[in-house]
Amino acid sequence: MKKLLLILLAITATFTVNAQIVTPQPSPFSKVEQKVGLTDVTLEYSRPSVRERTIFGDLVPYGKVWRTGANARTKITFSTDVTVDGQTLKAGTYAIFTKPEAEKWEVYFYSDYSGGGVPQEWDDTKVAAKTMAESHQIPFNVETFTIDINAITNNDARIEFIWEKTFVGVTFNVPTDDMVLANINDAMNGTPTANDYYAAAIYYLQEGKDIKQAKTWIDKAIAMAGDKVQFWQLRQQSLIYAKAGDKKGAIAAAKKSLTASEAAGNADYVKMNKDSLKEWGGM
Repeated sequence: MKKLLLILLAITATFTVNAQIVTPQPSPFSKVEQKVGLTDVTLEYSRPSVRERTIFGDLVPYGKVWRTGANARTKITFSTDVTVDGQTLKAGTYAIFTKPEAEKWEVYFYSDYSGGGVPQEWDDTKVAAKTMAESHQIPFNVETFTIDINAITNNDARIEFIWEKTFVGVTFNVPTDDMVLANINDAMNGTPTANDYYAAAIYYLQEGKDIKQAKTWIDKAIAMAGDKVQFWQLRQQSLIYAKAGDKKGAIAAAKKSLTASEAAGNADYVKMNKDSLKEWGGM
């Protein structure tokens, strides 16, 4: 009898230790990872929903600092230094706090990102950067609080806060140009490959830099590729020549790219080359 009782107690204890009820979080966690230029940006936050409530001016009062989400502090991490409204944010992680108003929000990047909610004692020395952003009304309801990174270019992007019928955007700048130019300088001072010349030429074309230098580099890339040159490389060569004012060279490169893209069965490049050749008077 004692043995049976001990077995029953052991089974009961096992169920007591292992039994766990898992339910959905009312404000689920979200993680956004985005490359902006050469900078890695990560957002971590929780997403409350409207649930038939009035949000801004009620659930989230105007004029008070808000955690900008739910649960743990909303965090943003930059892999490089970035700039917000002329202020440098060093590479690292920051909490995002906001002070919503009807027509504008104040947005804070706070160095103490641990814990949950707004600090009991706000410390201005921990505000690494702050900016004012306009609050815009949108013509539809967004049920679940959303932070995203959009309007992405090589040099900047926008952190967007969207909830209920409100949209707020904060632009940050990344040091892509400085980093790329340093990489190009290092490569050119060493033993550059065909890929190095090609990448440098395309960057100069896209960013509106010295087009003569881009032309020199693309020619070296094409020459080094030899008979392994690809139609998309010839396409870029034609665009660089056109930008440099060498229409004859642009037409010749576009015709080569057209022939190669037709052989590869790439309809997109066939069309792009034909359109350019018509524009340049090459067909």
